[in-house]
Amino acid sequence: MTSISPEAPLLEVEGLRVSFATQRGLVEAVRGVSFAMGREKLGIVGESGSGKSTIGRALMRLVPSPGVVTGQKLKVGGKDVLSANERDLQGLRGGKIAMIMQDPKFSLNPVMRIGTQIEEAIRMHRRVTRKAARAHAMEALLAVRISNPERVYHCFPHELSGGMGQRAMIAMMLSTQPDVLIADEPTSALDVTVQAQVLAILDDLVSRRGMGLIMISHDLELVASFCDRVLVMYAGRIVETLEASALSRAVHPYTRGLIACLPRLSEASSRLQTMQRDPAWSQV
Repeated sequence: MTSISPEAPLLEVEGLRVSFATQRGLVEAVRGVSFAMGREKLGIVGESGSGKSTIGRALMRLVPSPGVVTGQKLKVGGKDVLSANERDLQGLRGGKIAMIMQDPKFSLNPVMRIGTQIEEAIRMHRRVTRKAARAHAMEALLAVRISNPERVYHCFPHELSGGMGQRAMIAMMLSTQPDVLIADEPTSALDVTVQAQVLAILDDLVSRRGMGLIMISHDLELVASFCDRVLVMYAGRIVETLEASALSRAVHPYTRGLIACLPRLSEASSRLQTMQRDPAWSQV
């Protein structure tokens, strides 16, 4: 792993903006977001359309056209992402920061075997022989608790279950030993049992490797139990930042509204709460 001082932030974001030019005018999906993170598990929560996933892609300069990413500062491991050229970005993506998408079916190459895809990522960032890359790929599959890595290595993505495909995706992203891992709803397509297994794998790997993890999720209870710190987003802005253990004691009315909307079997209620929004929350 890249040598970084334990005190130095792994990620620094200041004034991050992501805008899209449309026929109806400019749409700002992310508006002036600022935060820093170290070797911790940082949750980003909010409703669909609040800008959570857009932040994840912006951190890797993967926002598709016509999206434009700007800001005062965006550094990963001390490297400036905003001013990086395409060659530098190839080194940053995977080498410094990696991203696990929501569903492996749409992220893994359907015509390449799993092992070949992991090897390709390894050889892109590490000067190793094909034989060594294969050994590293097998180690990566073992690291995500795949009991028969040889079989999975030779499988095509469609031959794997959702949980196994997500493990293979995690193995690929971690095989290059990045400093920061972004997990965009990594368990949304999985059942509860497999979800717990995948989260346990992420928790173990991040802790052992001293990485930073950004968990993007709709699930407030999951984030509260899994993460160290939480950013709450509304309309492209961060409206509240707090320790995950203190999420139930949030003070911003939007965060309180999200929590109130969660159904609870222990509480009898004739109807679920609905969000009451204030236009002032979206003002910069």
